[in-house]
Amino acid sequence: MAKVELKQPVVEEISNLLKEAKSAVIVDYRGLTVEQDTELRKQLREAGVNYKVYKNTMINFAIQGTEFEPLKANLEGPTALATSATDETAPARIMNEFSKKADKLQLKAGVVEGSYYDEAGIKLIATIPSREELLGKLLGSMQSPIANFARVISQIAESKAE
Repeated sequence: MAKVELKQPVVEEISNLLKEAKSAVIVDYRGLTVEQDTELRKQLREAGVNYKVYKNTMINFAIQGTEFEPLKANLEGPTALATSATDETAPARIMNEFSKKADKLQLKAGVVEGSYYDEAGIKLIATIPSREELLGKLLGSMQSPIANFARVISQIAESKAE
């Protein structure tokens, strides 16, 4: 069997992940212990993020002609790819939080909704809360004035009843 036939399924796997992905982050995982890597993979899996180590050449072939092509400049050394089809900020957020505990994990770059971000940009994206958190904050800020108004009306009704 030719080498191309062995590599083609890997390139297709990456391509399929990227077709569905809203975001992708690449990291240098060199130096992580087995325990750290296991913990990181668990956190990513719970958030619905796909995480896998691929050869740079395979990623390079898969990103050609896609919105993820700018990542090509950062494909040096050991590379792991994290993608999410549901939460745009999840890969960046989880990787950034984990890199604070495991200083060996280094964010390289990422693409979020078609926009390329370098390491500093990805760290900035990581500070954006998830969609659910943002909706919760919005609902809370909308609910607070209504609750205060209802409390005032209730107090007025109670004072007039007395």
